Amino acid sequence: MQFWMTTAMALALSTTQACSPVLDWREFEPEGSGVVVAFPCRPDHHARSVSIAGTPTQMDMVVCAAGDATYALSFIDVADPARVGAAIADLRAVAAANLGSAAPEVSALQVRGMTPNTQAARLALAGQRPDGAPLQQQAAFFSKGLRVYQASVVGARLSAEATETFFASLKLPS
Repeated sequence: MQFWMTTAMALALSTTQACSPVLDWREFEPEGSGVVVAFPCRPDHHARSVSIAGTPTQMDMVVCAAGDATYALSFIDVADPARVGAAIADLRAVAAANLGSAAPEVSALQVRGMTPNTQAARLALAGQRPDGAPLQQQAAFFSKGLRVYQASVVGARLSAEATETFFASLKLPS
């Protein structure tokens, strides 16, 4: 999981040092994801083996940086339906730990087509980069069947409008 946070933070840092491009929202359905989401830039795909809730699994991530933020969608497949809630809880805990956020703000989440789960939620996290600079993250955690998702926006200061556009675009076609 550290790899994903390091990648997201590196992308966020690189965008703060260049001219901020205009957000160019485009709807994507990343291959194999089963979810449709609008990104403000063309995302890159990465895959890596990680341990989620004590179980090794492959995590796929599509990520791009635009403006002063990094936008990402990660997804994993869980083999056992009883492990879906634990996988979501683990992703939430890792996101908070990566930012050093002791008390994330948790709110209800509704993604069209998601499977109801008590662990599904949206988190607002505040922490800092390794150099001590402030860092914010908005993240959504949800599932459909045996697939678990994490959608995130990370940056020094997040645009409420861009963040809402990203999360509102999430949908799971039937």
